Amino acid sequence: MSTALNPQHRSASLDALATFEVDVLVVGGGVVGAGTALDAVTRGLTTGLVEQRDFASGTSSRSSKLVHGGLRYLEMLDFGLVREALEERGLLLTRLAPHLVRPVPFLYPLTHHGWERPYVGAGLALYDAMAMAGKYDMGVPRHRHLSRRGALRLAPDLRPDALVGAIRYYDAQVDDARHTMMLARTAATHGAHVASRTKVVAFLREGERVTGARVVDLETGREIDVHARVVVNAAGVWTNDIQELVGGRGSLRVQASKGIHLVVPRDRIRSETGLILRTEKSVLFVIPWGRHWIIGTTDTPWDLDKAHPAASRADIDYLLGHVNQVLKEPLTHADVEGVYAGLRPLASGQSEPTSRISREHTVVAPVPGLVMIAGGKYTTYRVMGRDAVDAAVHSLGGTVPPSVTDVVRLVGADGFETRTNQRESLARRSGLHVARIDHLLGRYGGLVDELLELVDVRPDLAAPLAGTEDYLRAEVVYAVSHEGARHLDDVLTRRTRISIETFDRGVHAARPAAELMAGELGWDQARLDEEVDHYLRRVEAERQSQLALTDQEADEARVAAPDIV
Repeated sequence: MSTALNPQHRSASLDALATFEVDVLVVGGGVVGAGTALDAVTRGLTTGLVEQRDFASGTSSRSSKLVHGGLRYLEMLDFGLVREALEERGLLLTRLAPHLVRPVPFLYPLTHHGWERPYVGAGLALYDAMAMAGKYDMGVPRHRHLSRRGALRLAPDLRPDALVGAIRYYDAQVDDARHTMMLARTAATHGAHVASRTKVVAFLREGERVTGARVVDLETGREIDVHARVVVNAAGVWTNDIQELVGGRGSLRVQASKGIHLVVPRDRIRSETGLILRTEKSVLFVIPWGRHWIIGTTDTPWDLDKAHPAASRADIDYLLGHVNQVLKEPLTHADVEGVYAGLRPLASGQSEPTSRISREHTVVAPVPGLVMIAGGKYTTYRVMGRDAVDAAVHSLGGTVPPSVTDVVRLVGADGFETRTNQRESLARRSGLHVARIDHLLGRYGGLVDELLELVDVRPDLAAPLAGTEDYLRAEVVYAVSHEGARHLDDVLTRRTRISIETFDRGVHAARPAAELMAGELGWDQARLDEEVDHYLRRVEAERQSQLALTDQEADEARVAAPDIV
């Protein structure tokens, strides 16, 4: 049985952290922190995980949502990183999270006769060869060369004069926020004490050694001292801030690089595959995303508000300008359903452009009892978590078993294949259309039974949430009762993607969703209204930031709606 991340579990976790010393306390509930907590607890170490906001509320919900080796790193000759990432891609696809990670095809349009096809083809052949030579199954088909006519059959909305041919290859994609939350839930299922909305305000010290952290429960104001034999900081772009809590000790410095993405309706670009396009600085992806496309990304330095990086009109124009170079029918601002911005935490000591900084991760121990990890890419989170715990083990003494996260499946993976084969019988029994069952399987895997039990007990939850056709009312209730959602933002932006998948950014869904959450969390009318009002102000602040011409103006507009906690 999987552990439900409900309010009772959160309270019990905080009580346990206040009472008992843990072997490892992980700070940061993004993908690296959640992966580190899972690695530690499955090695037999008592483990705590605290996150100051919501799981994946930073970088880990705002990525390109790709699990990939990184073709551009191959061109940068970063072969070790590409090989490592391709191994992790195969592992996630075929073993750890087949319910959350799935293959996705891409077209690489060729624009030059002669040299380009053998050059790109050789790179993709090496890419596939590295994947096949890894320790795990490749998980995706091999690349294939296409003529211009063949490419246009797959992507008829490409301008014929924009390519002379193409190569189709495969990578994989994931709902990053769901995957990160599932990692945290898997860690909890194995015994980790997990608490979101819990902020580290100081480190506990005995001389030079870090012996834990003072944390504040942001929901209640309760302050507790968590004693730990080792603290692992996995705070991403907040790494520099955490390092200041130990007097700035250590050489690890993280540079934030902003990447923005646009979401447009699927019917605006007729194509059976995604696209990867070269830009003057990097690459641009057009990624299939259910009934939508995700277009991104940019890569620019950011030194403003880290919690709410803002996309400016200049960012949006940049992406539209580049993708429109290859489309028959140009996209306009009116086609944009959603926009999101995230910050990559790049470990850097140099002044080189962020687009050139390697995505290799770095682990340091600036003072005894404290391990810090930064850098890396989403795909390699498991390796980062393993390396962080390996570093922590040096402080623990004794014998600690090696990492086993390469065989620990995430909650929802077990039973996924069986339930997928039973999709039609599940539809008949539940009264839901088989397309709804497919949607649930792709989000919950084998845990779909828990959703259907909820619908069976409360038939009203089988209806779509007002304001969106893609999500059921049951998913809002389940987000609170099993997935750690505490606020309306958590549900509309991370447990679902309503905030970027609807033209109104979730405005019409806000009150119906809040009413369902209120029943689970015991909100009174004033609290319910506050949650809705905050969400509406957040949406308006984001819209205003996206009209601004500069980062500074966009940041000023976005921070006008701060976090509700």
